[in-house]
Amino acid sequence: MVVSHHIVIVQQMLAWLMLLVGVWMVQGFRNGLVSSSCGDMTPSHQNYTAQNSQAPYSISTDNSSYIDGQEITGFLLEAREVGGSNPMGTFTLMGNNTQLLACSSQSSAISNAGCGSTKTCFSDPSGCDPSSNSKCYFMSTAPSASGAQYKFEIVGSADGYVSIGFSDDKEMGNDDIYICGKDSNGNIQLQHAFSTGTTTPGNIALGNVSGFSSSLINGVISCSFTSANPISTTRSSSSQSSYYIFLAYGASQRGVIQMHSTTPFISSSKMDFSTITILASGERRENNPSIVKAHGCLMLIAWMTTGSIGMLIARYLKKAAKGTKFCGKDFWFGAHVFLMILSVAATIIAFILVFSYARDWSGGAHPVLGVIVMILSLAQPIAAMFRCGPQGERRYIFNWAHTINALAIKGLAVAAIFTGLALVDSSEQQWLQKVMGGFVAWEAIWFLCQDFQQRRKKNDIILQESDQVIAESLLLVAFFIGNIAFLVALLVGIGNS
Repeated sequence: MVVSHHIVIVQQMLAWLMLLVGVWMVQGFRNGLVSSSCGDMTPSHQNYTAQNSQAPYSISTDNSSYIDGQEITGFLLEAREVGGSNPMGTFTLMGNNTQLLACSSQSSAISNAGCGSTKTCFSDPSGCDPSSNSKCYFMSTAPSASGAQYKFEIVGSADGYVSIGFSDDKEMGNDDIYICGKDSNGNIQLQHAFSTGTTTPGNIALGNVSGFSSSLINGVISCSFTSANPISTTRSSSSQSSYYIFLAYGASQRGVIQMHSTTPFISSSKMDFSTITILASGERRENNPSIVKAHGCLMLIAWMTTGSIGMLIARYLKKAAKGTKFCGKDFWFGAHVFLMILSVAATIIAFILVFSYARDWSGGAHPVLGVIVMILSLAQPIAAMFRCGPQGERRYIFNWAHTINALAIKGLAVAAIFTGLALVDSSEQQWLQKVMGGFVAWEAIWFLCQDFQQRRKKNDIILQESDQVIAESLLLVAFFIGNIAFLVALLVGIGNS
């Protein structure tokens, strides 16, 4: 029985060993993109070579040639010059049941050939050729012979989509948009949309669109289509034929486009559909509207300077300026109330400014955080007006609620500022968020130093009162200088954004 048991164990071990060997021997390309086969057109699996012996199986086809309409299960097709071995040209996908294999350095089948003569073009960098430059963002439009329809081409490197918009001005809102992007399966699709503000555009019927083709090569999305749809904006008349061109790109999730992380390329002048020209170099609207900048500056001042100083006075400096009164109250209390009123007032003004600009509810976490901060900020002084006296039996309830709400406001305000800076900072380094991180770290270090100072007092460490005042004063001056330095850096950054 023991020998039999050992035999069973050995058999199981051999079975697992064979399975592991099989894992190493079976090599495949899960996405079907056998890029290593571009040269010899044979599938490649690491260092394994094709066998030369007689195959233990046979492959036969029911046809030696195929005509349009017949189904092909799988194929690898490459175009080469006669007598040559290098791939040339590009293929254009006409459906979702095939995919492109990058075998050359060419980025797109769309090029800038014909720009200014047969089609109107707009690109960034100016004059770039999307067929040879993968960093080229390009759009073109060419009228048909009858002038009743136009062929559009869009090219750009993006994680999810590239899009073109037609607008009466250089601001987002009331724009006619075509989006060339990935659907939930990763295939390129065409969408027609209309924007009503700074929110995600709403999809509308594709309309009279034909001849759609697309490709996705090395992260570069290309598509072309012919449209007989009239360009429609709510402020334009039916006779208008000139529009500013927006060229944007961004990510998508499960077929839904996300907000572009960089500002769109915008033409410096309007494009007239009745003429063929080359539009000026893509004007990227790096400068955010002044009203948006004012919103950001006010929120920074409110919750990183006046709010922070007001909170630290209430926490650490209640015994400062003993005997000094302000409006019949202790000086610390008057200073705390004054600074927090300034913070709430700045928050209200900033809230009104940005909503008067957007005139709608924009997507993302930033507006949600902002609204919560606004509500909690209003609740703080209202609750303080109805608090009981200092000696009240239930005063501790107010004290705890007031403290917890203040910490919640501070945390949410910091989160809102981070998300807001991500929206206005289009630099690759995102340096505004890094400066904000240093700002938060500076405050945290300072509060830790103050807590340490407070513990020194409680632990009966003998210090002269004058020494305590000097230490606290030095900490306060250091905090104020650091706070102003970070604040100025961020305000300058927002102003230049």
